[in-house]
Amino acid sequence: MWMDAVDLREFYATPTGRMAQRVVRQHLREMWPDVAGMNMLGVGYSTPYLGLFRPEASRTVAAMPARQGVLHWPPGEPGLTTLVNERELPFADFSMDRVLLIHAVESSERLRSMLREVWRVLSDSGRVIIVAPNRRGLWARLEFSPFAHGQPYSPTQLSRLLRDNMF
Repeated sequence: MWMDAVDLREFYATPTGRMAQRVVRQHLREMWPDVAGMNMLGVGYSTPYLGLFRPEASRTVAAMPARQGVLHWPPGEPGLTTLVNERELPFADFSMDRVLLIHAVESSERLRSMLREVWRVLSDSGRVIIVAPNRRGLWARLEFSPFAHGQPYSPTQLSRLLRDNMF
C-alpha cells in the first residue's frame, strides 16, 4: 500500500528524515558520480534525492504513482513531477539513462508490472537503483519511518526480483 506523498514530505522535513536523506544521497552519489547529459527518472517519492542530480542531468523527472499522490517539485520553479499509473509510465521506450525507485518497490501492488515499465523506458546502457527497506534493518522496524511501511526486502530478494524481471 502506497504511503501518501504528504506524509513522506513531512517525514523528510524532520531531523530524522533529513539525516536519512543525507545518508542515502551520499550512497547515491557514490554509485552515480557523473550523470552529466543523462535523462533521469524517479519513481515513487524520489524528489528528496533527484535534486542531487538535477544540476548536471539533461532531464530530471519525478513520476509519482496515483495512489501515492503528487506534490509540486521543485519548489518555486516550473514543475518536474507527473502523476502516473505505475503500470503505464508516460515515457518513450529507452528514454531514461538512470532510474531511481524510492518509496516504490515496497509499496507497489503491481510490482512486476511497474518493473516491466521501468525496464521498457530504460536505455540500453541504463542503470536502476532501488532504495527499499532492508528486512533486517533498523529503519524497517521504526514505526515513524516510511521505511517501516510496505514490504521489506533482503538483498537476495531484491536481486532475485530484478533478475526475474529481466534486469
